Amino acid sequence: MRAFCLALSVLALSGCETLSYYSQAVGGHLALMASARPREQVAADPALKARLQLAGGIRDFATRELGLPDNGSYRSYADLGRPYAVWNVVAAPEFSLQPVQSCFPVAGCVSYRGYFDKAAAERHAGGLHAAGNDVVVIGVPAYSTLGWFDDPLLSTFIGYPEADLARLVFHELAHQLLYVKGDSTFNESFAVAVEREGLRRWLAAQGRAEEPKRDDAVQVAAVRARLEALYRTRLAPEAMRERKRAELEALRPWLASRKGFEGQEPNNAVLASLATYTDLVPVFERLLAEAGGNLPKFYARARLYASERSSPGPSSALRP
Repeated sequence: MRAFCLALSVLALSGCETLSYYSQAVGGHLALMASARPREQVAADPALKARLQLAGGIRDFATRELGLPDNGSYRSYADLGRPYAVWNVVAAPEFSLQPVQSCFPVAGCVSYRGYFDKAAAERHAGGLHAAGNDVVVIGVPAYSTLGWFDDPLLSTFIGYPEADLARLVFHELAHQLLYVKGDSTFNESFAVAVEREGLRRWLAAQGRAEEPKRDDAVQVAAVRARLEALYRTRLAPEAMRERKRAELEALRPWLASRKGFEGQEPNNAVLASLATYTDLVPVFERLLAEAGGNLPKFYARARLYASERSSPGPSSALRP
């Protein structure tokens, strides 16, 4: 969900979107950019200066060693004075794990809608909930403008542990390298694969072992698989709701520890949002292995995979 694609021109309004949504997106982003300053000009305490120095090293590594875009992104800093850059709203039907799509002229259809104001996000979520959907409002520390602007480092994530900071910068730059209009799962899974490989190389360059991966995905995938099977049955709605509640309850402790999901109930929308980041990661990891770890070859294979996914025709060997 970090590829929050802004409507950069109200002249591109589509019939299904409102002027108010575009206005908050454009206004919120312009305000963020107006607060950005070059890293070297930030008058701050030594701790912040040290974090900005670390981020500068990560940013240089991203271009030099990972082949990610060499531009002005993450070379400036903005203090937002709030815990998240944006709040993304994700919805899914009561008995489905497929996210409700929002469509935009520039970005195509995406599985979320982003707001710079939490109250506005919650109002939109309320409307989706009233229509019978499961809904989640997720705090997001960063987003990508896909190279349209020089995205700055933000106060919302500059204090992250080193590994998480590196992951985030690599992830957002990956969106600038390759973005497929209308395919959120491709875009986020590709960025996750790049961030994982990037972190492995960043740590190796400093003589440090790769940090162990969280095993949350196994538990989440198991719950998701059982719910997908449940939703294909012909159970009466009330019986299905009861079984759904029992399955989701197992995720409550895990969800409580997830940054950005504070106070959220486990539901279909939560699972749909997580799936966007994980479903195609095994495919990209296989493509990276087939490329022998050569990143330019991997990026070329990923672009081929993108064209295969978007073309109608027979199934490709690249399809999962």
